[in-house]
Amino acid sequence: MDTNAVTVVYKWTAKPGRLAALTTIYKGVTDAMEANEPGALAVHVYVSEDEGALYVRDEFADAAAVGFHLQETAGPHFQSLLEVATPGAFYFFGKLPSELKQAIQGMGLAAEFGDHVAGFNR
Repeated sequence: MDTNAVTVVYKWTAKPGRLAALTTIYKGVTDAMEANEPGALAVHVYVSEDEGALYVRDEFADAAAVGFHLQETAGPHFQSLLEVATPGAFYFFGKLPSELKQAIQGMGLAAEFGDHVAGFNR
């Protein structure tokens, strides 16, 4: 198991009537990640029509890949996301340096952090 990997799980709740716009923006984010972020190992976006929300799970190779994503891909989309949705809590699972944690908190996200202590992959 790669103990440097970082998983991020979060939710965006669309403003009334804006779920389609939110989904479109996220398709653009995932396309950009796949094309330009070799450290982004996986992205999965799930829609809840009932809640008018997207749930997202990102898998990154390491903290540097998270930093790259936040600066190069997420940053440019962040304002358009805020126009159509409200971010929920962001859960970062894995080793992140304190500087990156501070930068994430500086984005105004309700971020929580947890270090990996056990698990396995098959």
